[in-house]
Amino acid sequence: MSGFLSGVPGERFPKASGRRPRTSLQRVARGYASALVLWLGVAAGSTADEGVLQDVSSRAAAGIGLAQEIWELAELGYQERESSGRLQSYLRGEGFALTSGVAGIPTAFVATAGRGKPVIAILAEFDALPGLSQAATSRRQPLQDDAPGHACGHHLFGAASTIAGAAVAAWLDRTGREGTIRLYGTPAEEGGSGKVYLTRAGLFEDVDAVLHWHPRDRNDASPYTTTANKSGRFTFHGIAAHAAGAPERGRSALDGVEAMNFMVNLMREHVPQETRIHYVITDGGDAPNIVPEKAQVYYYVRHPVAETTLALFERVVQAAEAGALGTGTRMEYEVMHGNYPLLPNNVLARLVDENMRGLGGFSYDEDERRFAEEIRATLSGDLPPVASTERVEPFAFRQNMGSTDVGDVSWNVPTVGFGTATWVPGTPAHSWQAVAAGGTSIGHKGMLLAARLLAVTATDLYQMPELLAAARDEFEGRRGPDFKYEALLGDRQPPLDYRR
Repeated sequence: MSGFLSGVPGERFPKASGRRPRTSLQRVARGYASALVLWLGVAAGSTADEGVLQDVSSRAAAGIGLAQEIWELAELGYQERESSGRLQSYLRGEGFALTSGVAGIPTAFVATAGRGKPVIAILAEFDALPGLSQAATSRRQPLQDDAPGHACGHHLFGAASTIAGAAVAAWLDRTGREGTIRLYGTPAEEGGSGKVYLTRAGLFEDVDAVLHWHPRDRNDASPYTTTANKSGRFTFHGIAAHAAGAPERGRSALDGVEAMNFMVNLMREHVPQETRIHYVITDGGDAPNIVPEKAQVYYYVRHPVAETTLALFERVVQAAEAGALGTGTRMEYEVMHGNYPLLPNNVLARLVDENMRGLGGFSYDEDERRFAEEIRATLSGDLPPVASTERVEPFAFRQNMGSTDVGDVSWNVPTVGFGTATWVPGTPAHSWQAVAAGGTSIGHKGMLLAARLLAVTATDLYQMPELLAAARDEFEGRRGPDFKYEALLGDRQPPLDYRR
């Protein structure tokens, strides 16, 4: 198998295709896995349950192997068959009961171990992003032109959550404590709203708390929220004709797209300042000498408040209708996804922050520092120091302008998340630099910190019923007595082909 687990005893995964070139940070043999296990066992300052930390340590090599395989597979949303299968196979080997294909999604699954209450859930993602293929090198080097890459680190997300869940299951079994650990395999976070369909199907109804995390360029357990998001594909239909010989007989679908885009861009002056609107033209016609018969544009609309997002999306729809009217074309649109903003929970966030500070950050070795400095040379802006991976960021509420389908989960169950430094400090998400670091030991160190933090926080929650009750009280207070969950994407079925 390629990557970090070459030659590691107990390797349980099939060999990868070998198509990914090695780098100096990837040429790691048995010694690296052993060193990581040692690092996992001796982190200074941790007051966490040493038993569950050892349970994570014993699974570190397997977690790295899973992450590397999923990084190499780089499968897009709802197409993550092999990635989902790898995680399910590992969990089945750890004694979990598996339910596959939940909520009408072939790559979604729920893995369960333990018995009784409380039920603690851990989320796992594993989808890649289109067009961001990248080798684990410090220069732009696509492995394959226009191929996907893990530019949001979901290979690390899925692997860390999986070995953390297995460690918690082992702890429950060893201690005889009552409680259920449940791992949710959630596909298509990137624009597919996979978790929304799981939420809508009621799969979280008996869960007491949900833990999640995300790869980042820093270690941070602060409470935060995100923007709500609604997206749609707007397709315009015109009349084809020779663009020079008979232009008067044609009606350009591309004109409809451009008219819509022009009006939406004018609209930007008259929306709340927290609004984010972005689009790409996915179909602009076939040849300049043919009046385009069909054209399509794909829009995202975001705002921190769900109701405002819905109202803004309707204004975008009106611009599309006006564009069609003004150009003599016909327009139809399909809602692609919709996410609530994250509902923060300070009670749970304080616990996670305390545990993260107890575990501490991590430092780079000489090769990692050299790689980090080379990556930083390709970045712009005011960059945090490389050594910032050694610290935990101050605890303070943060407004994240991105979106996630975890938001829908958080409006149905008390939910908490955090980030660890899987990328070189200063690296933005959805960049080739994120893909590169995520395929090296830098990404793996951050991933293993996340696995430890998930595991110790889950075991705390089994032993702290009063904290779970306080988290529930805060959740109910923030949500309000009149809240009724309705998915922003409506009653549509999962768009299983949205990345094809």
